[in-house]
Amino acid sequence: MMIFALILCGVMLNAGAQLLLKAGMSQIGHFEFTVSNALPIGVKVMANPPIITGLFMYVVSVAVWLLVLSRVQVSFAYPMLSIGYIVNALAAYYLFGEPLTSVRMLGIFIIIAGVYLVARGA
Repeated sequence: MMIFALILCGVMLNAGAQLLLKAGMSQIGHFEFTVSNALPIGVKVMANPPIITGLFMYVVSVAVWLLVLSRVQVSFAYPMLSIGYIVNALAAYYLFGEPLTSVRMLGIFIIIAGVYLVARGA
């Protein structure tokens, strides 16, 4: 049970990091990929609190993931990361108004079935 808690912690940290990065980039807005934009956009990115927090969460998620990998087979642990797709799709719908179409919902149910099968086969 402890390993599932570690896996879920790592997944949630990773998903939270993605959501914070999206929130930060939404604050910065659309920009052109040009050499002249590299420094000003880079400064905005490095000074953006949601982006900084999201990157920190990634670092913590890597530490948690190392704990997971020290305890279980990678062929079991890695597929569990797909839970993050579910978390992000639902959170993006509520937080950013991103569409949650019937095709995406079908994909989520397929992911749930896959995670169940991987967990059951452990």
